[in-house]
Amino acid sequence: MPVYVRSLETAVPPTVLVQSQARDVFAAQPGLTRLGSRLVTTCFDSAAIDRRYTAVAELTLDAHPENPSFFDPDSGQVLSPSTKARNEIFASEATKLFVEAAKSAVAACPGLDLLDITHVITVSCTGFFNPGPDYKVVRALGLDPAVQRYHLGFMGCYAAFPALRAARQFCTADPDAVVLVICVELCSLHVRTSNDPDTIMGSAIFGDGAAAAVVTSREPGPDETVLRLDHFETVLTPVGEEAMAWNIGDEGFEMVLGSYVPHIIEEHITGALEPLLAREKELAGLPYRDIPHWAIHPGGRSILDKVESKLDLTEEQLVPARETLRNYGNMSSATVLFVLKFILAQQPSAREERICSMAFGPGLTVETGLFTRISTQP
Repeated sequence: MPVYVRSLETAVPPTVLVQSQARDVFAAQPGLTRLGSRLVTTCFDSAAIDRRYTAVAELTLDAHPENPSFFDPDSGQVLSPSTKARNEIFASEATKLFVEAAKSAVAACPGLDLLDITHVITVSCTGFFNPGPDYKVVRALGLDPAVQRYHLGFMGCYAAFPALRAARQFCTADPDAVVLVICVELCSLHVRTSNDPDTIMGSAIFGDGAAAAVVTSREPGPDETVLRLDHFETVLTPVGEEAMAWNIGDEGFEMVLGSYVPHIIEEHITGALEPLLAREKELAGLPYRDIPHWAIHPGGRSILDKVESKLDLTEEQLVPARETLRNYGNMSSATVLFVLKFILAQQPSAREERICSMAFGPGLTVETGLFTRISTQP
């Protein structure tokens, strides 16, 4: 029984971080060594990002809060609030994005009644609160209180795939199931100033965003473009456990993003794709570029460069990932859904087009998905 993403919508907070302005602020922080300052400039300039969005309204030069806790525009200093202070903002601002994205996805799904929704899956690795976002969505949207609720927390950048896979399994088990999946990440809550290269890289590439999808086995109607969820696979690379991690510190969450991560992905990406493509005989052994669309999680510019080169993909096939990175940065779990939305919005060249998708996270974990974009337009 086929299962579809019938709608996929995104949302971002209102405050824009212009990359060049953020670079200048971080490069001028007191306590940076000359090497640290040069690393800031290099990381920000080479990130292939123009702008990002943040739920922290005071993280701009235009904001002038009476009692700044994240950024003092008068002194230009990036401050170090406690993990508790950061998480309190997460509880408030993430809830808004969970609800906004969920409402948009429901509204964009033809013929869907709120009481049709049977499951809610929420995803985030950038904060915690309870009653959690799954509860908040049910209350805010007026869903049936008996809706089954699940929260996937602290998994990292690949977590949208386990959420979609679970949604697919629910729909396969119950043809009447309608699953609402929402990913929200407020990565900017955890930015800090440091001479550490991993911390600098995190400040240079991460942004905030949300994405929500309605997943069901209900057949699409006329004049729709949907995403059929065909197969998922998970692979752990034999190395890289220390190269990518996400830890909780006293002054926010601490990203470990080693410079060797792109090389690990380059070395193991073809092996990670093998079990996925082996699911369909016509794809096994096919040149990778013969699969029309590639939805790659843009963990960073160098990762996309390695993927494009190793798989011999065309520049056009990496446009959805690179444009997402350029306009939003890395929004952890929500990012690959932004990439998939970009592909869904493209003009179809056939009624059915295959999409191969990948996301990377701590472990190193490689999550892969094989999808089909289906256009029912006449």
